[in-house]
Amino acid sequence: MNVVTWPKGTVKALSRRLRMHYGDKERHAAMDRLYGAFLKPGDLVFDIGAHLGDRISAFRRLGARVIALEPDPGPARAIRLIHRRDPLVTLIQAACGDHEGSIALRISRTDPATSTVSAAFLGAGAGMREQPERQERQEQLWGHEITVPCTTLDKLIARHGLPDLLKIDVEGFEAHVLAGLTRAVPAISFEFATERRDVAEGCLALPYTLRRYRFNLTLGDSQRLALAEPVTAEAMGEHLRGLPRSAGSGDVYAVLRG
Repeated sequence: MNVVTWPKGTVKALSRRLRMHYGDKERHAAMDRLYGAFLKPGDLVFDIGAHLGDRISAFRRLGARVIALEPDPGPARAIRLIHRRDPLVTLIQAACGDHEGSIALRISRTDPATSTVSAAFLGAGAGMREQPERQERQEQLWGHEITVPCTTLDKLIARHGLPDLLKIDVEGFEAHVLAGLTRAVPAISFEFATERRDVAEGCLALPYTLRRYRFNLTLGDSQRLALAEPVTAEAMGEHLRGLPRSAGSGDVYAVLRG
């Protein structure tokens, strides 16, 4: 197990995020309305990339049982403190991807919600080498690296059962997580960002989308579905490509149709 010395500024960033996520009652109500369209009491949720656990709280308010994965030690500790007395919340301190084993996690000292196992998210590779000033900046923000366990969705399903909702927010690693899934899950959400549209395109192109899924999305932190009616994977891809870069990020929701 890693003995972690948190980077300078991490505790302050965690405290700021905790206040933002747990102090806004209107946001909580909007989140409950959103997820209430996908969940009923007794359902099972996989929260992949639970961060500080505010969505865990929403899932529990709706009566769902939660399996939460969070590899970053700081947020994982916060989740344990907040949900430690709840027997229907199971925290697994691990990453999720397309293989079992271990993986490197780069921890953000300024924003715990942006710690990531995705090299592409950090701008690694040829593009990074051509921009040394960007590389220096990223080393300042994500320069702390630890090795964490990595599992797959199929392994989680084998152990805990098929979830009714699969929520994924893993900072650019979403397609890798979905590549470890070979079962049709009733409802799936995954984060997208207009700066990294290729990640969402990769999710939409995975074999599971060939099944009877229809798609909608939320923009930013609106907690509100943006489209009047769900659309096909192809139409969702076109919609995402048409968003202005200023749209920032959001979540795509996929629902399995009968």
